Amino acid sequence: MNDDLHPDDVPGSAPEPAPASQASQDAVLEASTDTLPADDAVLADPLDDTQPVDVPRYAPTPDPRPDARWAWASPPPQPGADRWQEPESPDGATPPPAFASPMAGAQAQPAARRGAGLGSVILASVLSAVLAAGGTVLLLDRAGAFDATVIAPVSGGALATVGAPVTIDESSAVIDAAARVGPAVVKITTESQSADPFGNVQTEGVGSGVIYDAAGWILTNRHVVADAASLVVELKDGRQFPGTVYGIDTLTDLAIVKVDQTGLPVAPIGKSDGLKVGQLVVAVGSPLGLYSFSVTSGIVSGMGRDIAVNDNTTRIRNLIQTDAAINPGNSGGPLADATGAVVGINTAVATDSSGIGFAIPIDIARPIMEQAVRGEALSRPWIGIRFLTIDLQTKNDLNLPVDNGALVSARGGGETAVEGGSPAATAGILDGDIIRAIDGISLDQEHPLDSVLVRFSPGETVTLDVLRNGAPVQVSVTLGTRPTNM
Repeated sequence: MNDDLHPDDVPGSAPEPAPASQASQDAVLEASTDTLPADDAVLADPLDDTQPVDVPRYAPTPDPRPDARWAWASPPPQPGADRWQEPESPDGATPPPAFASPMAGAQAQPAARRGAGLGSVILASVLSAVLAAGGTVLLLDRAGAFDATVIAPVSGGALATVGAPVTIDESSAVIDAAARVGPAVVKITTESQSADPFGNVQTEGVGSGVIYDAAGWILTNRHVVADAASLVVELKDGRQFPGTVYGIDTLTDLAIVKVDQTGLPVAPIGKSDGLKVGQLVVAVGSPLGLYSFSVTSGIVSGMGRDIAVNDNTTRIRNLIQTDAAINPGNSGGPLADATGAVVGINTAVATDSSGIGFAIPIDIARPIMEQAVRGEALSRPWIGIRFLTIDLQTKNDLNLPVDNGALVSARGGGETAVEGGSPAATAGILDGDIIRAIDGISLDQEHPLDSVLVRFSPGETVTLDVLRNGAPVQVSVTLGTRPTNM
């Protein structure tokens, strides 16, 4: 019998058993021809080696399409869903599929089988990705993620809001501090006369100040009102009053101005003792005389700074350093903390620098503020020494036995360490002495001699704890009044 002939083409003969490799294929063919009339049978071409390609390939009945929204939650396909995934039996024959199929038992050629399986895997992967993405989108939509405000970056590093306006919290510390101290800040305009070869010249200057008493007492810088023939004080609300210079501080660059008014807005006065590096501060003033009542903010950059002014002829000690913008015209204005309390008076900006300004601590200004309100002449206590505030660097450089205190030395600025005829000379203070405390108040970097000494008044007697040649001694000194030319 010709194996290439279909069994139905040989009348009256029973079909011979097909080879094991063709069993599944013949079963499929018999199943597909059972419903056809006998005369529809077609004789296979024995020379057609493409016949196996015409065998119907596995095409399972499609299941109902699941809801795409939850496709990501569907269980994964079970092993053996594809024919090519089934393991071979020990005798080498491929076991039948575990599921019912019209094509059960059909076996495609190996090449075709691999091609069909790969296509199914790719198609299944694409469909799974699409369905999973649809499920994710649905889940995010139900969670309201697409209704959220989106912040998109714009040029310059700023942020722009897309979809909804931004609500800014206007209770920030800077805003609150500026609102609290701002009404008490004043603009001071001065006029002075100066002579030159062409005659008298009238000049005008602008600075700032802060009202600390409602009866018209204003704290400002000495260099703002020095040599002023007249001055005008302007409030933030636009009112203007003529003012007079009540007194000049002999220790620092401070002055007191008085206007004949009552009921003026007053700035809260804080404490500079205890300020920390990095603490928020706000400066208010009239920079350049053009931008009245401007507000800048920054931090405390350092404490206990010394600077030289007036062409290096005068030194101002124990200043607050800040990076809050301070420009000409800001001088005399307040430096406030986050609560709006005045902790310093802006006095100078380092030349050829950016972000380095200085303020006089309010604790140093407080004594003369109180003297003015009491109607007393401004005066400062005086010992009559020049000194260096000792820190670890000074200790190492000068080989000192301690790392805090005040070293009596001409290195502090001047020809001699102890002024002749001064209270210190009368009490027996010597060059090289280290003053450790005044009336029990220890001296260190945060509490230098200047800031501790101003707590006392001229005429008071204080006890100095001194380290002399390594031995502790106590010296009593009656404080004098600081000369105006010091």
